[in-house]
Amino acid sequence: MTTPQATGRPETRQDGDWIVLTRHFNAPIEGVWAAVTDSERLGRWIGTWRGDPASGSVTFRMTAEDGMPEEEHHIEACEPPRLLRTRARSEGLDGQDHDWRVEIRLTEDGSGTTLHFGQILPKPEWAHNIGPGWDYYLDRLVAAETGGDVAAIDFERDYYPALLPAYQQRFPVTPEQP
Repeated sequence: MTTPQATGRPETRQDGDWIVLTRHFNAPIEGVWAAVTDSERLGRWIGTWRGDPASGSVTFRMTAEDGMPEEEHHIEACEPPRLLRTRARSEGLDGQDHDWRVEIRLTEDGSGTTLHFGQILPKPEWAHNIGPGWDYYLDRLVAAETGGDVAAIDFERDYYPALLPAYQQRFPVTPEQP
């Protein structure tokens, strides 16, 4: 396995500050779409969902971390095989409940498919914790889709706090104004 890299970058959108990460796959767009939407394939790298997506929400459980509760994810947009946007409400790093919006955009070119993964940041400095986590999960996705050893990817050894300095540089903390 190669040394994990911090790949998240800041992006300011109309609705707030986001962290955006990308991964490229030598695979057709339909295969990558299935890897990020099919519950069984999701289970190989992050978690599983249950329910009826046509209802507008599913229950998702991250299975790669012990003790994670199920969360209801509302489907804000689903345009197979190019766009999935969901929203869940759960506790943030400050102990308060926040809306966590996640977006997956897929683009296909002559060499495969690029996944653009984004998450809104209630506070930009939360990228210091969130960025290494998404690099970890997206590297697990790459391993799951390329025949790599997903279990060999170690968050505590290789991602956090190892990637923290890069995220602190990309998402600087600005002093609050009085």
